[in-house]
Amino acid sequence: MQDLCRPTFDDLATRLGFSCDEAGGPFELRSPLALENWTLPVLEATIVLGAVLTLVYAIVRLRRTGDPTNLVVWLGTLAFLFIIEPLLYFPDAFGVEEHLDTMFAHNVFTVEFLWGRLPLYIVAIYPVMATIAFEIVRMLGVFRQYGTLVGAVCVGFVHHAFYEIFDHLGPQLRWWEWSLDNPVNQPFFDSVPLPSVVVFAALWPMSLAFCAQFFVGRYADAGRTFGGLELAWRTVVVGLLASVGVVLLPAPATVIGMNSTTVRATIYTAELVILSIVAVYVLARQWRRLRESGTPGYSNDLVRWYASAYLAVMAVLWGFALPDWFAATDGITGNGDPIGSLWYTIACFVVAIACVAATFTIPRGESTGTEETAAKSLADA
Repeated sequence: MQDLCRPTFDDLATRLGFSCDEAGGPFELRSPLALENWTLPVLEATIVLGAVLTLVYAIVRLRRTGDPTNLVVWLGTLAFLFIIEPLLYFPDAFGVEEHLDTMFAHNVFTVEFLWGRLPLYIVAIYPVMATIAFEIVRMLGVFRQYGTLVGAVCVGFVHHAFYEIFDHLGPQLRWWEWSLDNPVNQPFFDSVPLPSVVVFAALWPMSLAFCAQFFVGRYADAGRTFGGLELAWRTVVVGLLASVGVVLLPAPATVIGMNSTTVRATIYTAELVILSIVAVYVLARQWRRLRESGTPGYSNDLVRWYASAYLAVMAVLWGFALPDWFAATDGITGNGDPIGSLWYTIACFVVAIACVAATFTIPRGESTGTEETAAKSLADA
């Protein structure tokens, strides 16, 4: 559809190797063998599988234990996605084209929505990443010990580690392309906009986790159950307020640093540093407390093992990208693709691996059979 092909998106699509004019329709299927390179279907399969598994787990846990927290986190991310993403893809339709030009373009994957704008794996990655981060923090007992706000800070930190491993690799492997001239993306941290590093990777999951725990999780932990209608409106509220949080939490950087990318970068960095210091202290202290007490708590083997598999897949994909990364000149590979920060990615790998390892080394509560039932339900399906 020509009227949907803004010049910026058309240029980004061309650089990624597809035509905006020919980008399907509301829904499109492609052969995984016809994609830009083999890493795209591998990434897609990994993330979509994780989304299916975590959704099945959330539904089964609700039915077996009456705890809807996992399902609210999963569905709340989709409410957030459908509020934020259409605005980014079609600024003309929402009358904000003068303030919000196209920020990026995804490459085309096997399953596509919205005229080449929204791959299925992007829909899936929201609940997958949020569930991993939320459940790791929950297994370490942070919400129970330190409360909703501190727990949400820790979720933002863990999510940041898992997400930035992916974020710093995508542009090099042509999973997406950023608009370099868009002021909203400024400043860049190598190939990644600093606002993505801070706002999307850390602050939005923090906002979501706070809302999910405040409106549902803390009540579920106390043994309260919810009716279907009440659970539905609470889930919608979680998604809506998480979106508001994404505007409010980075406000110091966006307002104070409005006329200076240096000031904006300084404030963004300060926010991330403060969040990280709090989270590292709390997570380490809580891990030691659980180890010393020997008291078993909440357990989620599905997240433990899926998070491990995700990190293994990302390590393989990074291994494939490293030769071109080391051969790059001035941050650009021989194929003309920008490279991310290797040192930062390594740091994120260290944090993510430590978080997963921590969940394997704490006392575990008795299994309710939820993981086994979820796996069986998926197999039967």
